[in-house]
Amino acid sequence: MSTSAPLDRRLGLGDAVVIGLAAMIGAGIFSALAPAAAAAGSLLLVALLVAAVVAYANASSSAQLAAQYPAAGGTYVYGRERLGEWWGFAAGWCFVIGKTASCAAMALAFAAYAVPAAWQRPVAALAVVALVAVNAFGITRTARVARVLVVAVVAVLLLVVASGVAGAGGAGVGAGGSGEVGGAGAGGAAGGLAIGEPTAYGVLQAAGLLFFAFAGYARIATLGEEVRDPARTIPRAVAIAFGIALALYAVIAAVALGALGPGGLAGQADPLVAVVRANGWDWAAPVVRVGAALACLGALLALVAGVGRTTLAMAREGDLPRGLTAVHPRYRVPRRAELVLGAVVVVIVLSVDLRGAIGFSSFGVLLYYFVANLAAFTQAADARRYPRALQLLGAVGCVVLVVTLPLPSVVAGAAVVALGLLGRLLVRRWRRHRATGAARS
Repeated sequence: MSTSAPLDRRLGLGDAVVIGLAAMIGAGIFSALAPAAAAAGSLLLVALLVAAVVAYANASSSAQLAAQYPAAGGTYVYGRERLGEWWGFAAGWCFVIGKTASCAAMALAFAAYAVPAAWQRPVAALAVVALVAVNAFGITRTARVARVLVVAVVAVLLLVVASGVAGAGGAGVGAGGSGEVGGAGAGGAAGGLAIGEPTAYGVLQAAGLLFFAFAGYARIATLGEEVRDPARTIPRAVAIAFGIALALYAVIAAVALGALGPGGLAGQADPLVAVVRANGWDWAAPVVRVGAALACLGALLALVAGVGRTTLAMAREGDLPRGLTAVHPRYRVPRRAELVLGAVVVVIVLSVDLRGAIGFSSFGVLLYYFVANLAAFTQAADARRYPRALQLLGAVGCVVLVVTLPLPSVVAGAAVVALGLLGRLLVRRWRRHRATGAARS
């Protein structure tokens, strides 16, 4: 393998949009919706709106930066260029740890829809191995697979919406009710959870969890070295993918609340299967289950590509082992970085629950976008596409959502971020000491 070769620009606008959609659609609809409902209750749609506003601010910052710095690595590169090496490292480290957790969350969510509980962890691990293998054979192959998955998933989501329209006023449980659903959902939960009166804190916590769903647009920016005409393509792709995902999220969340109520939604391991059953479309449950599994696979596929590119960028600068800079001479992908990522994710899926993975991922990704907003704020007038006020809103929103995440996620995330910063400090000191010793000798 070449150890310093650039990646090839093979992705057009459609490819970039599809990869962004694949990263977003599976994440929120099929995994973050239930824990967010548990936190926000009947104000789930308000939480979704808060998450969308913060995500849009961050998306605009990412698009503006990617147009000026179209290189692999996303905010790791932007932070280094605009704010300094330590800011860049902090962003890159937060992205790698947060999105590695996202990979685990998507693999576990796929397994939850695809197989019985006893088989979920090993099947999740096998899914990671399979999609790392797909990515290893080139970014265009990744884009083609993602396109097939996105089309199938959107069709399934439209089926869920149709069940809600047909079931309105029928078998579903209204959002204003107790949220309990007669019978067991596909996840085995009978009835609903007791949801108290929604609070501002609960809405913000739900928004932090739902933010996890929108963060897929970053995949477009992290693939900046492989996008044709990046200054034009990346901002357009980010806007299109974000708009489509937001529309789908809003409609599906409204249908889910109408069918199950907040308590019923919060109590489901596979909420959209429960939605079609509550609306009297039992025949559609297997179809939705397959669609959910495909959505999670699409998100996992895009995540592996994005984390692999950020790992490559960090390795090029010496912030991760330089052996991870290897680019395959034929397929032009950071194969070694992706193989290491796959091994780490397999370990996580065999030991961590889905809710913990979502919260931990949100912590890392929100800090990553905090740096992105600061970096975009410093850009000169000739590189600006959006007002600075939008970047300030994004930065403040990231901080607010971070501190309102579940406490275990905050503690674990802060510990891992601190460990990364300390590790870099020690490595840099060791390198300086070794260089000084070599110079004296």
